[in-house]
Amino acid sequence: MISSMLSTMSTTSTLSLTSSAITLFAQTGVSEISIVSVISLIALLSCSEILSASKLWNRRLSTMLNLAIMPMVVVFFAIVAFKVMAVLQ
Repeated sequence: MISSMLSTMSTTSTLSLTSSAITLFAQTGVSEISIVSVISLIALLSCSEILSASKLWNRRLSTMLNLAIMPMVVVFFAIVAFKVMAVLQ
């Protein structure tokens, strides 16, 4: 009984978060999201380059920044593909 209730609550919260994300995406549009993601990627790459030359650089910091940079690179390529497909249509 309790596990089914927790499962229902979990599903409801997941659906709620998903619909919120979709609504946010639809309201702001692709261009605003792409601008924010490209600026974030530039900031992360800049931090990585600056910190790699300092005394603070270590393997842990490198891993942390790479974990943040890799998804942003994927998003960047998705944005480029989306823009290219929009131009070709």
